[in-house]
Amino acid sequence: MGEREKKAGGWRSNKWVRAAIPGLLLHCSIGTVYCWSYVSTGIANQIGYEVKTVNWAFSLAIFFLGMSAAFLGSVVEKDIHKSSLIATICFSLGMIGTGFFVKYGANQFDGGAGSRSPLALIGIFICYGFIMGVGLGTGYLSPVKTLMLWFEDRKGLATGLAVAGFGAAKAIGAPIMEAMQKSMDIDKMFYILGGVYFVMMFTGHLLLKKPEGWHEPSGNEKKPSIMEVLKTKPITNYIGIWLMFFINITCGLAIISYEKQLFITVGFISIAGTLGAVSAVFNAGGRLGFSAWADTMKDRNTVYKMIFILSIAFTAIVLVTNGIVNAEDSKILAVIVVALIMVVNAGYGGGFSNVPTLLSDHYGMGSISAIHGITLSAWGFAGIAGPQLAAFIIKNFGGEEKIIDYHGKTMVINTQGMQNILYATLALYILSLVICLVLVRPTDKALEAKAAKKAAKEAN
Repeated sequence: MGEREKKAGGWRSNKWVRAAIPGLLLHCSIGTVYCWSYVSTGIANQIGYEVKTVNWAFSLAIFFLGMSAAFLGSVVEKDIHKSSLIATICFSLGMIGTGFFVKYGANQFDGGAGSRSPLALIGIFICYGFIMGVGLGTGYLSPVKTLMLWFEDRKGLATGLAVAGFGAAKAIGAPIMEAMQKSMDIDKMFYILGGVYFVMMFTGHLLLKKPEGWHEPSGNEKKPSIMEVLKTKPITNYIGIWLMFFINITCGLAIISYEKQLFITVGFISIAGTLGAVSAVFNAGGRLGFSAWADTMKDRNTVYKMIFILSIAFTAIVLVTNGIVNAEDSKILAVIVVALIMVVNAGYGGGFSNVPTLLSDHYGMGSISAIHGITLSAWGFAGIAGPQLAAFIIKNFGGEEKIIDYHGKTMVINTQGMQNILYATLALYILSLVICLVLVRPTDKALEAKAAKKAAKEAN
């Protein structure tokens, strides 16, 4: 074999080139879905609808992310190249289509309610919500099993690295989107970003590859059904994992969906954008940090116990001090509220990155993409439940609204309503901790370690 062939073989079998880098390219692209709050007001102004109406595009994107992951998980299991190509086409096409319908809606809108175009709104829902949602679900799943196969000894670190890219995408994309909107129309921004993300994701699609030694069963080989795999443990074990994942996302989105307003209402108006980027770093850091830390634990479920305990503690402090309402008069309380937001972001991210590795510890690697996909349906339902729960509480249990000037734009703030959201999230976090402790059983690895420790103690 010549020197050129050796070099080619080297990069073709390099776990960073065939798994980590493509995973980051895919997740750093699709993760920009969380930049929605930085474009929603601009879109609403362009097409003449209220922000709360336009925001359904984001909820639909998360819903179809979960549903496409659930129903296309078997496609990812069989062929990651097909699934990553589907993700690339759907995500970039959804971005470009969103730009088209924003432009169409802007052309139809002349400032009057009667001139608004329902077609433009529906088009945005379809493009950003459904088409991009399918790209999100397949793109999220495609690199995960491949990473765990390449990084068998550090599965948490590997998946955390890629999934951290999903969280970091907001920190990278948000300032870029804000800068682009100052110099061009929002539809052009979507066209340009759609092209950029296509190049990034298509590169990831070309590079992504499972290890040579891994064998997926062919169509003629018998493979256990998903239910057969899940029934290797009491079914309540999987139900517990699904529920605590769903509740963690619901609570996270209920708070994160009002993150910007929270920063402003506690007095950090001038640095609200910066704090948003910092929260994205915490989100990404939680994905990487918690999952890498879990590699050193006998039972990855311990990570979820820590996430829920931290979330309960910080939420309780803000509730006891009435922190959100009183933060204007106390910098200490303002900092505590910001700390809660950072903890929620870190726990939200950590909950995501540990799901595939926790599932693989319980059910093995054979059908992990399909099982992970079904589990991501929790994300889809929580994508609607979290923001809508927060909106319901603010509408029905909020106090007097305040009008705040934010960089020349008026923003409506309901301080008491946002404070009351925490009563619901505290109750849900406590429920999650109970589920984590009662329903989710220790892994075989944890049971073996416990038995060995007991035997050693008896021997002494």
